[in-house]
Amino acid sequence: MLIPVILSGGAGTRLWPVSREAHPKPFIQLPDGQSLLQKTFLRAAALDGVTEILTVTNRDYYFRTRDEYLGCNTSANPAFLLEPCGRNTAPAVALAALRVAASHGPEAQLLVLPADHLISDLAAFSSAVAAAGRMAEQGLLVTFGIQPTAPETGFGYIEAGDEAGSGRTARRFVEKPDAAKAAEYVAAGNFYWNSGMFCFQAGTLLAAMESTCPAVLQAARACWDATRDRLESGATMIELDPVTFAAQRDISIDYAVMEKAGNVAVVPCVLGWSDIGSWNALRDLVAPDDNGNRSLGDALIVDSRNTFVQSEDHLVAVVGVDDLIIVDTADAVLVAHRDKCQDVKKVVQQLKQNGHQAYRLHRTVSRPWGTYTVLEEGPRFKIKRIEVKPGASLSLQMHHHRSEHWVVVSGMARVVNGDREIFIQPDQSTYIPAGTQHRLSNPGVIDCVMIEVQSGDYVGEDDIVRFEDRYGRHMR
Repeated sequence: MLIPVILSGGAGTRLWPVSREAHPKPFIQLPDGQSLLQKTFLRAAALDGVTEILTVTNRDYYFRTRDEYLGCNTSANPAFLLEPCGRNTAPAVALAALRVAASHGPEAQLLVLPADHLISDLAAFSSAVAAAGRMAEQGLLVTFGIQPTAPETGFGYIEAGDEAGSGRTARRFVEKPDAAKAAEYVAAGNFYWNSGMFCFQAGTLLAAMESTCPAVLQAARACWDATRDRLESGATMIELDPVTFAAQRDISIDYAVMEKAGNVAVVPCVLGWSDIGSWNALRDLVAPDDNGNRSLGDALIVDSRNTFVQSEDHLVAVVGVDDLIIVDTADAVLVAHRDKCQDVKKVVQQLKQNGHQAYRLHRTVSRPWGTYTVLEEGPRFKIKRIEVKPGASLSLQMHHHRSEHWVVVSGMARVVNGDREIFIQPDQSTYIPAGTQHRLSNPGVIDCVMIEVQSGDYVGEDDIVRFEDRYGRHMR
């Protein structure tokens, strides 16, 4: 049995301002309309014999991830391990292996897939997975090595040794090299890019961790035991125990296992693979014009060369520029030389240091019940557009420092306002004073859209006391 395990997390800081902490890289929509996460899920679901796909992700991303999968229309059943915080890939893979071994036995195979990679040759991917599966049956820890097309300094490398079944032994893993070393590796012919994809039996991985990183495995077992005690039989959405998970070591599966174990093999492959690690990689997905310019959205490019423009909401016009990356979103604009795309992460670091929320949130923020968009904000006020999905409901809540005025634009709203429950039609409104318990829900079959005007001494998002919440968010 093959169980694909999708690892979905990470902020994707080099793809700011589209990728942010609350809207990470796997949710980025590509030019064809699908997200990287959806493409990974569909790629896994298309493999022979796959009936279940396990996703390890942050608890905050669960509802968005579930909604992404619902749009994929496949027969594969999604299951989830939900982390309360990030602890890198070794704890995530260990807990996935413990869950797979408990549900399907130690001989079941895990196919570990990052959620934010792109693979264009699906037939080659299927063949590589089949080869890796045959090697995993022999007790090997298998990684997928990508045939390098250039001396890339942004990837780690795997040095391959002798033939081993359908692949080769892995002699060593090499950190991201400088340009000279990368050129040397490519010329040697037996070095491959480390894709971060793996295949192994659950029992093989756990045995290897017992040898290479026993403390990591012990901590993972403690977390799994504490989690399993609360599970219902057949649960497909598993929230990992927060106390024991917080004690996990922050370490990658490469450092903890793959670089130390003696039974590691590599399947060399050509998959049309990209880790979409920068704006240059996304730019390459768009066909260029005669001057090497590329654009997504409403863009006008005049007397310019080798420039990429992506615009979400505005017309972006550029004149007389070369070799630029320009990304326009509702609340931020990035302008960078294409040779400096790897340094976009420095912008995010600076935003964090300055306490600017643009590193974390977009103007439009996803919630389990729908979305809200901040239209305008100033001293003592904030105006939002709120969209609630059919059948969804916000928490029963209260604010200490702000009052709210709700005006329904379309759909229907059921509103709890203090001790009253009322229905609000389009063009109708209600006023909620500070300190009043209230709840908004959508009893209709179309989205409920409303405008919310907040006013008060403080209009921050953390001025909220939840009393009831169907989505299990923090109550205080």
